This record gives sequence, structure tokens and C-alpha cells, in this order.
Amino acid sequence: MIVIGLTGGIGSGKSTVCEHLVRLGAILIDADALVRELQAPGGAVYGLMVERFGAGIVASDRTLDRPAIADIVFNDKAALRDLNGIVHPVVNAEIRAQIRAQAETDELIVLDIPLLVEGLVRDGRVRYVTSGILVVDTPTDVAVARLVEHRGFSEADARARIAAQVKREQRLELADFVVDNSGSADALEAQLLNAWEWARGLPPTEPTPEPVD
Repeated sequence: MIVIGLTGGIGSGKSTVCEHLVRLGAILIDADALVRELQAPGGAVYGLMVERFGAGIVASDRTLDRPAIADIVFNDKAALRDLNGIVHPVVNAEIRAQIRAQAETDELIVLDIPLLVEGLVRDGRVRYVTSGILVVDTPTDVAVARLVEHRGFSEADARARIAAQVKREQRLELADFVVDNSGSADALEAQLLNAWEWARGLPPTEPTPEPVD
């Protein structure tokens, strides 16, 4: 197998890039989707989160109210640290298990992880072994416009969310391949064929060793 990490800031169009790569034949491991699964009623972290943050994060249908959680942790570093401590170890273990399941294949595995830059190496320990990092890059003003138009953010909120993430320059320093998603859909699609060829030409990836948490 070949494992690549894919990352980009909020509003960069990272999900669109993932969709294209899946259509070309990649296997996607989506960290956000795993989090939603684990946070669903009966999921591995559901009860722990309610215990820590209270019944106010539970919606009327008993699912977790993600905007309510975001409101709690966005400006509270201690709360964010507690949330990460509950969720990240379980998600990391599931991601590594899904990678190991493909270890003897020739599949291309795409890790779609919002905090990939922060999470690849932490405290000197490797979170995920990859053969390359693909960064979806979008200028801040373009990302803000997308968030306002397509996701209902105010401009101030969009800029605050972007500012809270790792800096664009840090992502680009980590990149082995950059997809420029500042233009049209056609311009993006043309780049993705090159991204696919780059990824398929990378050396095989060894599964991330256990334990790392």
C-alpha cells in the first residue's frame, strides 16, 4: 500500500479533492467521519463527552450538538484539551487499524485529517507513517468567501476559524505536493490527475507501529 496524508485549511476545498481521488480509485480514511461515528449515541466517546461537557451538548434527537461543542471549546483551551484527550486516542487507534487492514495490498490510502500538520509528530512520537503529504492550498480571502457563501459563516467568524488553525505557510512547508484550489473546478480537476500520478509513484508505506499514544 501507499499512504499519503492530505490536509488543507477550512474552506480550502479539501473534501472536493478527496472526492476526486476516490473516484480515481483511492481508499479514503476520513478522520471527521470517524469522529462523527464515534460520537454517535452508543459510540466509543459519546458518554465520556456528555460526562465532561454536560447535557447541554445533547440535541433533542440524542445526538451530540456539534455547534454547541464548538462554542464551548473554541475559546476555552482547557476544554479543548479535554475534548482532544477524549477523542483523539480513540480516533488515532481506529485510523491505524484501518491502515493495517490494507498493509498487504497495493491500494492508495488517503488520510484526510484536518490537523495533520499538528498530528503527524507529537512529543517526538509519530502518529501516522506516510509516503508523502498533499496540501490543498487556498488563499485566505478565497477561503473566507467560500465559507461565507456556502457554509453560512459571517466574515468575522470565518477569519477567526482560519486564524485558529495552523498557518498556511506551515502546511506548505510540510507539503510534498501542492494542489492550488484558488481557481475554477476545471483548473482543480486538471491538477488532480498529476496528484494521482505523483501519489501512485511514491514508495510503499509501512504501517504505523503501535503503540504511539
